[in-house]
Amino acid sequence: MLGNKYGTHRVIEPKGVLPQPAWKINNDVNTLYDNEILIDVLTLNIDAASFTQIKEEVGENEEKVAEKILEIVNERGKMHNPVTGSGGMLIGRIEKIGSALKGHLHVKEGDKIATLVSLSLTPLNIKKIKKVHLDTDQVEVEAKAIIFESGIYAKLPEDMDERLALAVLDVAGAPAQTARLVDPGDTVVIIGAAGKSGMLCSYVAKKYAGPTGKVIGVVRSEEEAKRLRKIGITDIVVADATNAIEVEEAISEMTDGEMAEITINVVNVPNTEMASILSTCDYGTVYFFSMATSFTKAALGAEGVGKDVNMIIGNGYMTGHSEIALEVMRESKELRELFESLYVN
Repeated sequence: MLGNKYGTHRVIEPKGVLPQPAWKINNDVNTLYDNEILIDVLTLNIDAASFTQIKEEVGENEEKVAEKILEIVNERGKMHNPVTGSGGMLIGRIEKIGSALKGHLHVKEGDKIATLVSLSLTPLNIKKIKKVHLDTDQVEVEAKAIIFESGIYAKLPEDMDERLALAVLDVAGAPAQTARLVDPGDTVVIIGAAGKSGMLCSYVAKKYAGPTGKVIGVVRSEEEAKRLRKIGITDIVVADATNAIEVEEAISEMTDGEMAEITINVVNVPNTEMASILSTCDYGTVYFFSMATSFTKAALGAEGVGKDVNMIIGNGYMTGHSEIALEVMRESKELRELFESLYVN
């Protein structure tokens, strides 16, 4: 029995849409279509914007966060936060490969993988939440999930801890897209520079901008600024990214009014669109990787202040993005040690 390669056969409500925008999907893991893959899930990595919203709603309480995650999954058949619209990704072992896919994949049953598609479209059935890690957005579970024929995933590397790999692969699209966008000599502003994706983007931006370029990290606190200095980012603004004028003035001062050719927004809170736009020079590019972004606010906001900038929606997928992100972790001893201290130790 073949299902639709994009998973529309699993959509319950509303009919006729793809699994990601669907309100509810079928998470019956006892029925496996011939072109699906069944995963024995070990860990969920909840999207940062989603995890932050949940903690704000229920408090910094492991049990309440677990209850909220179960409520969402039981209602929707997937981990698709109804407030932020975002999901996350997972790691697990391949339990069964549908008969139509066997022999045609680069993985086999028993392999440990990380999914590179959002939990907001992945059928998920949680039996038990064993542990919620409030500081890393990771959730240990007993669960099963389904990958559709069109789904993408990566075998976990053997040369790094799986929690480290999970943290990196969760945001692999951001550093890969940064490498594509940044040219030698560019001034690059990273808003949310001390977060998981922010540190990866900061490192990659510095590498590609080169000695004639400048990378400016915008962070919330001096503690976060210390992280950036460890990976060689010395131009740092400590500011509230929801205060667009405060950020604009700081960036203007650091660039002699020239502003940035590239601004990358990787924050996990709303209302930072205008800080990104005002930090960018005319004809420059703003890359919104954050799932907390309101694209209505961004579009109408840029129009309202007369800013002629290119705005890019952060696509979590790019050809070769997982390999690029993992290679960054291998390349930088300082970045790897920092990630290990935050997400492993």
